[in-house]
Amino acid sequence: MKVENQNSPKESEKQIESVDKALSILECFGDRSPEFSLKELSEKTGLYKSRILRLCGTLMAHGFLIRQNGFYRLGPRLLMLGKVYERANTLISLTRPILRELAALTGESAKLFVLEGTKRLCLVREEGPYPLRYAVNEGETFELHAGASGKVLLAFSSEEFRNQVLNKKLAAMTPSTIVERDRLEQEFENIRQRGYASSIGEVVPEVAGISAPVFDHTGAIFAALTVAGPIQRFAGERFQKMCRHLTASAQQLSHLLGYAAGDTSSKSA
Repeated sequence: MKVENQNSPKESEKQIESVDKALSILECFGDRSPEFSLKELSEKTGLYKSRILRLCGTLMAHGFLIRQNGFYRLGPRLLMLGKVYERANTLISLTRPILRELAALTGESAKLFVLEGTKRLCLVREEGPYPLRYAVNEGETFELHAGASGKVLLAFSSEEFRNQVLNKKLAAMTPSTIVERDRLEQEFENIRQRGYASSIGEVVPEVAGISAPVFDHTGAIFAALTVAGPIQRFAGERFQKMCRHLTASAQQLSHLLGYAAGDTSSKSA
């Protein structure tokens, strides 16, 4: 028989607070900030150094952090949990082979973006063979109004959600970013008609992208499948071939998710 510790409410609150603070330390790390000193963690979290030391000591004991040359880094336990998550996540396991094939067919980086609040998140990526390419990290987030995948996610979302995103001042990432509401709405209509979105230098100058919608079993927008790379490689017959490969791959993934072609009951008009 399992016997649980019967802690007082005050002790339980302290334990919950400690877990919350430990998680706030882990959330500091990312692709652009892979390591921190004790001082940097204290400044970033607002916690005293003494508390950071205790919490990091516990995280290190469980393999969630390591310390090398005075800097803390994420530990191997997180990698193992990430692999467990990937194996358990149907979308990732279904998507990666399709992305790998798409990257091979187009020669460009292939990515899958999903909604993350009012932003888009790169869930999975596969790099193309060219040494010159546009690299995006898995887990990285971007604005929705700029870039091919963001425009696809907005174009096929509900009007209510689009209003939530667009009824505010939109930032121009580059001179090519569309920030006018009426121009964006016309762009969304064009995307819905042709079945994919394109972007020329909207997020990063000299980078182009195309993106197609992925629908779930209800016919609702689920994700955006994207190919991106240097602008000079997105032209002419090569561009047309990439569009065909992209839309075919998006349709394949939609089918695997249970979408029946022609079911537009949940799509935005």
